[in-house]
Amino acid sequence: MRSTLPAFNEVWQRQFRSGFLKQLQEFPAETKFLIGCSGGVDSMLLLHLMFFLCPEKIRAIYVDHQLQSISGEWGNFVHQQCQKLNISCIVQPVEVAQGNLEQQAREARYQAYLKYLQPNEILVLAHHHQDQAETLMLRLLSGAGVDGLSAMKRVDVRADLTIWRPLLDISREQICQWAADLKIQNIEDPTNQDSYYDRAWARQILWPLLSKRFPKMQSALARTADLMQDAQEILQDVLQQDTQACIYDNILNLAKFAELSAARQRQLLSNWMKGEGQYRPSLDMVQRLQREVIDARQDAQAALHWQGFYYVRYQQQVHKLGKEVYLADQQPFPIEQQIICKPSDILELPSGKFQIHHTERGLSADLLNQHLKLTPRQGGEKIHLHGRVGSWPLKKAIQEAQIFPWMRHTIQILSIDDVMLGVFTPKGFWLAESAYCVAGGWQPISVSSISEHKDEH
Repeated sequence: MRSTLPAFNEVWQRQFRSGFLKQLQEFPAETKFLIGCSGGVDSMLLLHLMFFLCPEKIRAIYVDHQLQSISGEWGNFVHQQCQKLNISCIVQPVEVAQGNLEQQAREARYQAYLKYLQPNEILVLAHHHQDQAETLMLRLLSGAGVDGLSAMKRVDVRADLTIWRPLLDISREQICQWAADLKIQNIEDPTNQDSYYDRAWARQILWPLLSKRFPKMQSALARTADLMQDAQEILQDVLQQDTQACIYDNILNLAKFAELSAARQRQLLSNWMKGEGQYRPSLDMVQRLQREVIDARQDAQAALHWQGFYYVRYQQQVHKLGKEVYLADQQPFPIEQQIICKPSDILELPSGKFQIHHTERGLSADLLNQHLKLTPRQGGEKIHLHGRVGSWPLKKAIQEAQIFPWMRHTIQILSIDDVMLGVFTPKGFWLAESAYCVAGGWQPISVSSISEHKDEH
């Protein structure tokens, strides 16, 4: 049941119903809302408006950055105001990491939101018209592209949460007047007046200067953000097409990539590197990927590290690899192992899982239940592969099989009494010709190969 709506004057009532209320009705009926509440006038107004509309669907959260001695008192204030309205309120202290204070505080705040957001909840924030214009101006000064200049969306659907900003078209002056009409209490954060911080500097010094020359600057900047959001949607359509054509399973096909214009290449790389993150890489980092990896000599072991991933070129492909994959060969690895193979056993090895199966041609049954030796390749080994004529370097067989360089450390040689029986590789087990290679024998078969074979039938 909704609370009684406040007695707005005619202007506020019209704006309230045509804007805020209309936006709320666009969400499914079962949607609930977590309101980010700092205690400032804009977030306190938002809290009361949501209370007037759907008190049974809302919770509030105050994130205490612990950057000021009085921040705990602000948390108590927000909690008390919520108690008066019978709204559940979370007060969450956070630790702000070193670095850009504004950016790190924002990151800590969003991590707190994610901690408490429930699956059916949307995060509601009180960003307003001037916030939108300031965001665009600051991002323009930082050299942002279309993504950054699209600033804040009214409904921002991300991979891990959805954000709703219902006050984005409302000016700060309107918000203050509205809050005064409703006699809503709030706190004042002194850092909002501290020009040490970029946003406060822009608001206190740059904004009045530009507004004096361009009185309609705020509306113009907000309109530019709307236009950039249109441009971003168009760009996303193109990016989706290019991604489908050029990237599969985080592998970039350089032949397809070369068919794109330089601008589309840059956008594709930027979007690929961004991945599930919130921010795109700098233009310099994108150019480094092109220069140091994509344009490197084909025989070069080129790699670029950015944000926990390694971008590695192998032949006509660039692979995006996690640290645990790319640096796996630097982990301690046993020089020699003893294994015993039994029928239907599954062997879990660095190169994958293998199951012992009877085959038309394979290793002698006499080797089952025997101690066999596993050793990593050292280099210089030769192998006489079953079905091939004569021995040839194992290195050449690995290259021909196109086993990625960062996976080659997983290759192990199976032997007994210095007789090579075969080789375990990420591409399966390679049977070697030897006195132990007989008709009606057995082989370790890659588990993935077994499932693929079953799928075919």
